Amino acid sequence: MRDHPALLAAVDEGAVIPVYILDDDAPGAWRIGGAQRWWLHHSLARLGEALAEKGSRLILRRGDALGQLRSLMHETGAARIHASTQYEPWWRRVDTALGDALHLHEGNHLCRVEDVRTGSGAPFRIYSSFWKALQAHLPPPRPLPAPDAIPAPGQWPTTETLSDWALLPTTPDWSTGFDADWTPGEAEAQRKVEALGALLSGYDVQRNLPAEDGTTRLSPHLHFGEVSARSVWHATDRHADATGFRKELAWRDFTDGVVMALPDYATVNGRSRYDDLPWRTGRAAKGDLQAWQRGRTGYPIVDAGMRQLWHSGWMHNRVRMITASFLVKHLLIDWREGERWFWDCLVDADYGNNAVNWQWVAGTGVDANMFGRIMAPLGQSEKFAAGDYIRRWVPELADLPDPAIHDPEAAGCRPGDYPAKIIGHREARERALAAAATLR
Repeated sequence: MRDHPALLAAVDEGAVIPVYILDDDAPGAWRIGGAQRWWLHHSLARLGEALAEKGSRLILRRGDALGQLRSLMHETGAARIHASTQYEPWWRRVDTALGDALHLHEGNHLCRVEDVRTGSGAPFRIYSSFWKALQAHLPPPRPLPAPDAIPAPGQWPTTETLSDWALLPTTPDWSTGFDADWTPGEAEAQRKVEALGALLSGYDVQRNLPAEDGTTRLSPHLHFGEVSARSVWHATDRHADATGFRKELAWRDFTDGVVMALPDYATVNGRSRYDDLPWRTGRAAKGDLQAWQRGRTGYPIVDAGMRQLWHSGWMHNRVRMITASFLVKHLLIDWREGERWFWDCLVDADYGNNAVNWQWVAGTGVDANMFGRIMAPLGQSEKFAAGDYIRRWVPELADLPDPAIHDPEAAGCRPGDYPAKIIGHREARERALAAAATLR
């Protein structure tokens, strides 16, 4: 409700019909995953309550977004559609088809992504250059207040029922960890924004320590529009050491610019030379992929991250990089397999972020690590003091002391119920480099 330019523009014109359409067809293979559906259910419930407090209500429709919007305009006599800009390619196609009836507003980014361009007028593909150019558009506008009231139409259109959408898991209900870790909705997002000050003083160091509570955990709230990026930006105005955090916030704008320029970036290598990389396939590779998904690789930091993901729908940022690198480099499995798993399991799964981050780790992207830079998960675990993080998520190792817990197999104290390493680090590194050498 706060800082929602589309909503305020609609209120200025008269009666407003707030609508959410669940369209699983337009995205095709990228329909939202199970973890996002859990979040969406609770987020829509909170939004409906907030709208009711303003004298309004939330209309729910399911199906083709374009057809549903046209039908609603015909049913109600609505003259205009106000919405926030989205950059996923399927929504951009819907926007184009709606034509002049649609008025878009920038509500989820620091500025219009289209406005941050290279000297030749193209979107940036290198983040450091993007960040430098973004400075000309900063600070973002101050956030806008929520409307005092929302004028209602004389007659409401029909609505579907949220419970009928069956967004929540039932058989089995794998979301019990989600319930313990997350509270979707604008109120919780605002609480986290107000708590930013306590995190920023040590953010650049603490955010890399998996065992510490040093990250904001705002990502799903930002993804679902429960808080705006510019509201978060201005909440850090009084903190002199906010630059590192603000760069992370701006990364979201950058990744949307990448997928605006390269709509197929989630499925196509940013560097075509990697199209011929000999990824492992077949039964052995499938078994390794399943071991990675289940947190049974024999590398404690990797297994802790994958189990955290399954239990809570989220993973610490540093561990996301470690687990992704392990899949691509150690197991030599196509980055797209990991991207799809994250898409289904993350509550903050985002088309642009997911694609750009995976291609960055894999080395296949337009702005990416070199493929030959292979993270050493055991060294990363010790460097970033992940002992207590491992103890929480891999209980088989809970009684092991530091530093044995980072590599219990080498320390000679691997418990019998914890798997041996799926592959040795040196062996995996040599295999990955040999695969990359075939491209030269």
